[in-house]
Amino acid sequence: MTSKEISNGIIRAVLTLIGIALILYFIYQISTVITYIVISLVLALIGNPIVRFLKHKLKFKNTFAVVTTLFLFSLIIVGFILLFVPLLTSQGENLSLLNTAAMEKEFNSLLLKANEYLSSHNIDAQQLYEKSGIASKFNMTIISDFLNSFINALSSFGVGIVSVFFITFFLLKDKKVFNSLFKWILPDEHEDKILASIDKTNELLSRYFIGLLLQLFIIFILYLIVLLIFGVQNALIIAFLCAVLNIIPYVGPLIGSCLAFILTMIGNLGADFVTEILPTSIYVLIGFFIVQLIDNNLSQPIIFSNSVKSHPLEIFLIILIGGYLFGITGMVLAVPFYTVLKVVGKEFIPENKIVQILTKDI
Repeated sequence: MTSKEISNGIIRAVLTLIGIALILYFIYQISTVITYIVISLVLALIGNPIVRFLKHKLKFKNTFAVVTTLFLFSLIIVGFILLFVPLLTSQGENLSLLNTAAMEKEFNSLLLKANEYLSSHNIDAQQLYEKSGIASKFNMTIISDFLNSFINALSSFGVGIVSVFFITFFLLKDKKVFNSLFKWILPDEHEDKILASIDKTNELLSRYFIGLLLQLFIIFILYLIVLLIFGVQNALIIAFLCAVLNIIPYVGPLIGSCLAFILTMIGNLGADFVTEILPTSIYVLIGFFIVQLIDNNLSQPIIFSNSVKSHPLEIFLIILIGGYLFGITGMVLAVPFYTVLKVVGKEFIPENKIVQILTKDI
């Protein structure tokens, strides 16, 4: 190998690295647009069955079916806003920057009550509390700062909603056009297999996301029942937040239960710690644990097994592997990604025995 060939190889490698860096930088710069597209794809997958139902059962025209589907999505979003914004507004005074000192005082009062309870059981937590300096380290302005950030995020919420709905509209309306364009790009020798994989993937992922929404709705109702039984303040908001956290498999329910426990305690600050605050919070925690038992053993296996045609053990192992490899993001995306791999495997290597076993129900 001559020096000229070596230098040319180095130059090509450097140019390749520069090209990759530029591509990654470009993707980073348009990350918001990519997020809009991903959300639109998910909405399109959820909306496809609705559009098909409106077209085939109710004989809607394609455009009218798509507009009706997006209108239903809009009603759901507006419904959530009308449901939660008044509740959040009513609590705004307690979470505002002006009441930061009062909130910190109430929080410290809760800690002291907990300390008195522990002391009655011969656990000296007062000394640990003073040495740790929790009161000085815990800054209640974190909450108001979070709210300010949330309000700033709302300023771009409108643009995001319009962008997502605009993209989703054309993904649903011009599905055949996109399929034709994609078909024109594909190599002829693999065209049929790729198109079959895409159709099957769309079907399974549509079932998966609809199943996920159904699971979250069931959990929301069960959480709400638990919170209402024990008279927890703002039960709707707490149940909704904890249900949404269930999108993160296994870890989300744990975080949601801890959140419900803390919010239940904070919501009862004016009551007696030993006779009301602690027992109520523990009962809520036990109730959430029972809900998770129901979800893990009944609703989740049935819904996900039927939606993506995978055994519950498969789903558990795939989520576990995704979590170990890519953290929370991997856990959330594990099932959709695994579903895509199964479909591709069945289309391209159907003779493989492992693929046959895993895809026998697809």
